[in-house]
Amino acid sequence: MMMKMMKMMVVLVLSGLLCVSADVLRIDGCSETDGEVMYGMDGEEAWYADFKNKKGVKVLPSFGGAVRVPEGLYEESVANLQTCKMNLKLARGAFKDLTLEQDPPSSLMIYTKEAVELREKNTLICYVTGFYPAPVIFSWTKNGENVTEGSSTNLPYPNKDVSFNQFSRLDFIPQLDDIYSCTVNHLALDQPLTRIWDMEKTHPGVGPTIFCGLGLTVCLLGVAAGIFFLIKGNECS
Repeated sequence: MMMKMMKMMVVLVLSGLLCVSADVLRIDGCSETDGEVMYGMDGEEAWYADFKNKKGVKVLPSFGGAVRVPEGLYEESVANLQTCKMNLKLARGAFKDLTLEQDPPSSLMIYTKEAVELREKNTLICYVTGFYPAPVIFSWTKNGENVTEGSSTNLPYPNKDVSFNQFSRLDFIPQLDDIYSCTVNHLALDQPLTRIWDMEKTHPGVGPTIFCGLGLTVCLLGVAAGIFFLIKGNECS
């Protein structure tokens, strides 16, 4: 219990967790070399500060609708980043003898955004939760080959128990023989977690239905051709 309380204090000091309302959340975090400011809404990332390109970036949440972000948020984020780094230095001195607690991800799921249809664009989503500290590292493969094109990863989002959740997306076009995998790595894991998405195993009725449909089509064509030649034969006689 004491360790959990200390972990919460570290998160609050280093990340500057600020809850604006029941549905809106803002996170300010930093390390010695980097920083993060994220504005969340309804449990999803809505805006983040891109310090490398010196601008704020709106993210269209899956729940849709316009995202209203306070004016001057990026400029405020830059100022808060400097304060965060000062607090980080002080906190490291105060907690120098504190062993960092590491919680591995408690679950990993892979699923599609839309109902699957062959050769129709879709998105695979890889979701993981229950880990501390953030972030996790995602990687995707298609038929055993690493895939980066069409992939994106959101910023870690805090859970109520001070752990984090995070997800990665991969745009893809479902094909019968393709096999995709999502792998997650984290400091607390002895070995990475991997989940597989296989069209035939995930949707076992798709393949037979297609082949059955093709067989029915061929059969109907054969019947139509037989009727045609039968009529022609009667006309000739």
